[in-house]
Amino acid sequence: MAGFAREAIGDALLDSAGDAIVASDAAGDIVLWNAGAERIFGFAEEEALGRSLDIIIPEPFRARHWEGYRETVATGSSRYGAGDLLAVPGLHRDGRRLSIEFTIVLLKDAAGKVTGMVAAVRDVTARFEETKALKKRLAALEEQAAG
Repeated sequence: MAGFAREAIGDALLDSAGDAIVASDAAGDIVLWNAGAERIFGFAEEEALGRSLDIIIPEPFRARHWEGYRETVATGSSRYGAGDLLAVPGLHRDGRRLSIEFTIVLLKDAAGKVTGMVAAVRDVTARFEETKALKKRLAALEEQAAG
């Protein structure tokens, strides 16, 4: 791509993406937090940087998250392949639960050791709630038709 530097394209995407782009180091501390992450999770960049990913993980899911995170860092591989979309609950700064979908990419040094991870995260709460409402409505209609 003549005239376009990879770094400039990467910076433009990070700065303008509607999705959250969140990077964490091997310990799980946030090292990158874009404007999309601020919009979705409610924390300003300066509030999020250096803090644990726990700020966006609901408490009941933290133990399972960290078990998988530590295993991925130790082994250098994830059970989630490139492009696999994960759907999990997330946590907004105000305590609201979010429905999020994300993909992860492992960051590795020259020796192949995991130094961190980057996630592209999308808030799908509205779609999730709409689907839940439609399923409830369908169940009520089926019950009504059967009764």
